Amino acid sequence: MTTPRKTLRIAMNGVTGRMGYRQHLVRSILPLRDSGLVLEDGTRVAVEPILVGRNADRLADLAAQHGVEHWTTDTAAVIADPTVDVYFDAQVTSRRVEALTAAIKAGKHVYTEKPTAETLVEAVELARMAENAGIVAGVVHDKLYLPGLVKLRRLVDEGFFGRILSMRGEFGYWVFEGDGQAAQRPSWNYRAEDGGGITVDMFCHWNYVMEGLLGKVEAVTAKTVTHIPTRWDEAGKEYAATADDAAYGIFEIAGGVIAQINSSWAVRVHRDELVEFQIDGTHGSAVAGLRNCVGQQRAHTPKPVWNPDLPATEKFRDQWLDVPANAELDNGFKLQWEEYLRDVLAERPHRFGLLSAARGVQLAQLGLDSSARGVRLEVPEIVL
Repeated sequence: MTTPRKTLRIAMNGVTGRMGYRQHLVRSILPLRDSGLVLEDGTRVAVEPILVGRNADRLADLAAQHGVEHWTTDTAAVIADPTVDVYFDAQVTSRRVEALTAAIKAGKHVYTEKPTAETLVEAVELARMAENAGIVAGVVHDKLYLPGLVKLRRLVDEGFFGRILSMRGEFGYWVFEGDGQAAQRPSWNYRAEDGGGITVDMFCHWNYVMEGLLGKVEAVTAKTVTHIPTRWDEAGKEYAATADDAAYGIFEIAGGVIAQINSSWAVRVHRDELVEFQIDGTHGSAVAGLRNCVGQQRAHTPKPVWNPDLPATEKFRDQWLDVPANAELDNGFKLQWEEYLRDVLAERPHRFGLLSAARGVQLAQLGLDSSARGVRLEVPEIVL
């Protein structure tokens, strides 16, 4: 076994939250701590997390549970620590800009959840600062690393679809209001004043998914809605939901491709996975979820005939073929962490940086504006 040439110390802010704990700490960094990060030349680099947050008792419990030596509630001190290589942020959005700004100014490499900021101006300024500082910045683009979308991207690269015509996406599930049954999502998600809303949350994802699969988003028409106006928080207290819980978007993509994506926390699931994307082209179609992907080639496309007077006899789902992975695909969050940390060690730009994140913030902002004004809006180029 190769001896580690150094240790990467990673300050992880927000690990007491759902995503920060489950996906980033438990499923990504702790396995890398245990195995080491293997570089392209076979070198194995040690990874050491530092848990950061505001709840000392919770941090102490997590550190003891997972054998993590260092934790702190002093974000400023950990950012100033010269032995810390990377600052990671999974806090609520309203706290992110201040912390990322401090980390960049301290010369830390930064890796962060989305959205990176509450406004486009702040998101662009973060991207500009990172570029000028010469640090390696990365933004979580986890869905592009999921097995289903990896397969979908492979079909695009292989020309399976012919000329791509459209993409349709369905995302969401029923989030309980919190009175009879506890809600599955935190209450701040439904308060606009706290940075909540499904458009802000999900359009940044859909932007990089569309960019990663199809191309640049050139225009958006959206309708955002608050279907459930009253909810109950973690203490059982009733509150007004001031943020949108559903967003219906039409996106125009370079090359004439049209994408339509529904996002809702007020919908019940009648599909195979909580998110699914269907791409249709002249030579074939495919449907991908988090893990699975099925395709239907032109030569194998049946010829349905509309006849409302007779019951349907075709089993349409049986007419699609499974797209194999042809490889072992690890957890998507972990795979991107590995790619990002290799870029840090090689001192090269990460392919999903803060400019990509700014485009996601831009699309969310334009989506909200489109809904408020009832208009189609073009997406201008962001120049640093």
